[in-house]
Amino acid sequence: MYWFAEWVNHPLDLLVNFMNSRFFRIKDVLVPMGGSGDTSYGWALFYTQFLLAAVGTLVWSILDWRRSAYPKLYYFLGFGLRYTVAGTAFSYGILKVFAMQMYFPNLSQLATPLGDFLPMRFSWLFIGYSTPYQVFSGIAEVLVALLLIWRNTALLGSMLSVGVFANVFMLNMSYDIPVKIYSFHLLLASTYLVWQERERLIGFFLRNSPTLPSAVYTPISRSKWFNVSRWVLKIFFIITSFGMVTYNYYQYRLQYHADLTKELPPVDPGMYHVEVFVKNGDTIPESLADTLRWRDVIFDYNGAGSFSANDSTFRMRYGRAYFDYRPDSAGEILEWRKASWDSLPRVVFDLKIPNTGEIRLHGVKDSDTLSIVLKKLPRHFALTERQFHWLSESNR
Repeated sequence: MYWFAEWVNHPLDLLVNFMNSRFFRIKDVLVPMGGSGDTSYGWALFYTQFLLAAVGTLVWSILDWRRSAYPKLYYFLGFGLRYTVAGTAFSYGILKVFAMQMYFPNLSQLATPLGDFLPMRFSWLFIGYSTPYQVFSGIAEVLVALLLIWRNTALLGSMLSVGVFANVFMLNMSYDIPVKIYSFHLLLASTYLVWQERERLIGFFLRNSPTLPSAVYTPISRSKWFNVSRWVLKIFFIITSFGMVTYNYYQYRLQYHADLTKELPPVDPGMYHVEVFVKNGDTIPESLADTLRWRDVIFDYNGAGSFSANDSTFRMRYGRAYFDYRPDSAGEILEWRKASWDSLPRVVFDLKIPNTGEIRLHGVKDSDTLSIVLKKLPRHFALTERQFHWLSESNR
């Protein structure tokens, strides 16, 4: 179905690029949306859709100025927004319930100085550290979804949705998380759903007056085919947006935890100090001022690793170069890849382990001959203890 989505979005894509080149001028070449929803293309798309909506509203209002209300369109707008917000809230929520949206810090992240993290990663680690808090947040989002799909609880779900997505939006704004546009839309949609019931809410909370049952989501038709269609669509939505999403994320959770403590012998996971670093026959002494000389190497579980140095041939993240390592079956060769999905290694080391906690590597990287001696450190990170105290006699 990817080709179908491309075919449908192609005219809009042309319009977005045209509007940007003629009016918005955000950037000469727009960066498409991927891991970030707030790219230059994302903002150009937002402005384009806003202008289309404004112009469409103006033209429609002029052409049909005699009509004051559109009951059927009003019903379907509320119906569509309810299920859109419900599906989104559930997909994010169930991922948090499984504690899989934000992960507990790995060894490389624990070894990274706090000041080197960018705000988004800092917030991700803050939430990922506490499984109970992440699960609590997920339950709130799942509850939003479950309340929104039923007419009798839709208002309660909408009010809870405003609170949930207001918090999400503020996190994105405060920690520079690149989902600002999307979270703003979710907050706006939730606010609109509450706004539909403004008269009942004002009467109940401010005027202390009786309120009538809501008629916002009363079906516009009582015919048999309409009721059957509603239930078929509701069941289909529950199966696909709730059931299948839950199953897929649960399988993902099982795989993640299976790999979480997977060791690749003979490499012993941990933090290693670079005792000796020889490059092209020259022994380079350790110096904090030297950003190219390796200071430490971390071998994490399931082939993840990093070293403390600036090396753009690997994935640089917060002052560390990340790699994926794979020992051979004999334990004599150690391949380092830039990423786990790369087919070819970036460097191949001869691997020797003369003593427990000692690793010797020798290989060629970018025409440079490297000989490295690593010693495992008894490094302990207090965060891994996940401390909790009911009784605290002092600040910690």
